[in-house]
Amino acid sequence: MTPRAPDAVLERLKGLHPKVIDLALDRVERMLAALGNPQRSLPPVVHLAGTNGKGSTTANLRAMAEAAGQKVHAYTSPHLVRFAERIRVAGQIIGDEALTGLLEECERRNDGSAITFFEVTTAAAFLAFARTPADLCLLETGLGGRVDATNVVERPALTVLTPISLDHQAFLGETIAAIAGEKAGILKPGVACVCAAQPPEALAVIEARARELGAPLYLEGRDWSVTETAFVMGDKRLAMPRPALAGAHQIHNSGLAAACAVLLGLPDQAILAGITRTEWPARLQRLTQGPLVAMLPAGWELWLDGGHNPAAGEILADWAKTQADLPLRAVVGMLNTKDSQGFLAPLAGQVQDLRTVAIPGEPNSLSAEEVAANANRHGLSAQAAESVMAAVEQLTQQPGPARLLICGSLYLAGTVLAENA
Repeated sequence: MTPRAPDAVLERLKGLHPKVIDLALDRVERMLAALGNPQRSLPPVVHLAGTNGKGSTTANLRAMAEAAGQKVHAYTSPHLVRFAERIRVAGQIIGDEALTGLLEECERRNDGSAITFFEVTTAAAFLAFARTPADLCLLETGLGGRVDATNVVERPALTVLTPISLDHQAFLGETIAAIAGEKAGILKPGVACVCAAQPPEALAVIEARARELGAPLYLEGRDWSVTETAFVMGDKRLAMPRPALAGAHQIHNSGLAAACAVLLGLPDQAILAGITRTEWPARLQRLTQGPLVAMLPAGWELWLDGGHNPAAGEILADWAKTQADLPLRAVVGMLNTKDSQGFLAPLAGQVQDLRTVAIPGEPNSLSAEEVAANANRHGLSAQAAESVMAAVEQLTQQPGPARLLICGSLYLAGTVLAENA
């Protein structure tokens, strides 16, 4: 019998609330109570919030725990190609039949009440995790932290704050301090928080919250540190292997995961092995096969990244500076909810030629012409293209070899991965 696909029930669930995003806890708490409060029956939870690096840090920590022989649940968002990617049960992406059954169970219990798509799917993930034994459960916030649907776990084993910067200002506040206050809302009384290096205005808010709650704070640069060659935390010093994920920022993401792993008591060898085994698509991922790769002339490279805010633009610019062996050309598509000019500005001087696209099937996509205009305002040589394939074809008509980067949105990255499979 063919497993039932979850697509139909996922579409129904999107209609249960007039808003895509409505941050609150009362609706998800009501649903979880109707389901028997599965969030109280999870294995030890590590709860992660932050602006950039949540997914990569989660993937690193999962790889470390699995290298130690542990079974790990993980809840992340958004997905790239299939919704099921968001829910890993004991290490495996949830199957279609199991996911469909859980979503239908949540739908019945909800009985038509208003609840957001993320809230009801979070409840389904908690059900899956509570019903399958595991050693560790990694929960990534969807947006913010304080009133994010994942913030119902009363006493996690650890909380984690990745780097905080401007993003989702319409929901989280217009300043880094305001956003940090929302993210620091995942801290719990007496529960240790592992914190990446932060802007001063974010750190002041986080430290005040940690003091208020009596939550021990393990801060990068003070309580632990990581470089290309070493991870140091207290008396522990580990020779740092080269991370499996590309980019200098991944050294810090893997260091953040390593600090968590130390507090969780994972063996040193598992920590090191995890850093070298981490897989996380669309984060400076080099594509090596598929129709788009087949279009490339000899000596060209194709890379994919889903970063979409000014901090991500800085990260890509820093990466480009280390890749001077080949000229960099890019294809960019972005949502109208993102700061496209803030993302594009750091790429000026690093990208030789740019093509812009609308994100297929996304009503909130900027048009290719709008992205091109924003890029040109910052001195980038940009032209609109009809599709990613057309953009690649145009860019590869120019002298090479070159390195080609598709970036600007996780939604665009998901489309590319699906079409280039």
